[in-house]
Amino acid sequence: MKISEILKNNRCTVSFEVFPPKQWDKIESTKAVVDEMCKANPSFMSVTYGATGTKAGFTQEIAEEIKRCGVTPLSHLTCLTSTKEKVDSVVDGLKAAGVENILALRGDIPEGFVFPDEQYFEYAYQLVNEIKERGDFCIGGACYPEIHTESKNRVEDMEHLKYKVDCGLDFLTSQMFFDNEKFLDFVEMCRIKGIDVPIIAGIMPITNARQIKRSIELSNCSVPKKFYKIMERFGDDDASMLQAGIIYATEQIIDLMANGINNIHIYTMNKPAVALQIMGGLSEIIR
Repeated sequence: MKISEILKNNRCTVSFEVFPPKQWDKIESTKAVVDEMCKANPSFMSVTYGATGTKAGFTQEIAEEIKRCGVTPLSHLTCLTSTKEKVDSVVDGLKAAGVENILALRGDIPEGFVFPDEQYFEYAYQLVNEIKERGDFCIGGACYPEIHTESKNRVEDMEHLKYKVDCGLDFLTSQMFFDNEKFLDFVEMCRIKGIDVPIIAGIMPITNARQIKRSIELSNCSVPKKFYKIMERFGDDDASMLQAGIIYATEQIIDLMANGINNIHIYTMNKPAVALQIMGGLSEIIR
């Protein structure tokens, strides 16, 4: 099923993200994680893609496992360090496997990376165009509620996002954020700009204090004083921080839904217990 169809009916949706293993001998344990998460009946599940494309086969394998469990899969695909031939091969493989949804991403620039003279992909919109030529896929893209780390300002950021959407994106999924007001303001700016595709809110449950620094670096997001207080109070106690992080993420989702944001994507970090507890806290709301 295409995610664009799932998002059409204005029902509340909650989806999960998982990542494939780094080594093939871990593939079965990752499939076990997928199987456990599928018990919560997420609206769909996405699987990430290695920044250098080294885990393309792993990504497809996990996407097929998600599909086998009866959940709609969304396969990430990055293009920055890939050739056109590599991208085409991956897209054709997904098509043959019956995976209908792709999240088209440029990918992070590896440290020391120098663009070759004949670099085929430099931006995500080029990948969107390539995917559309290879088949009838539902294509999603990423967005940054608090400005992409490489953008000069909000105006430039919105211009780039609008252009990418106009190339044929069916939906957007946001990077993680911890301040709902930032996301709500961002959605309003998108609508004013004429970006009218569904925008899925990306939520990262922070279940240990060590996560927070890396999370901020990746998403360029601000952290509310309320959350800093939670970390100060519970960060040194793993069990307390786990519970507090799950509650904070659940309350964040409830507040978003109360403000009309129906579509939520949870960055699970391959932790089924966290995903299942959050879904339990939302059971009547999303029912």
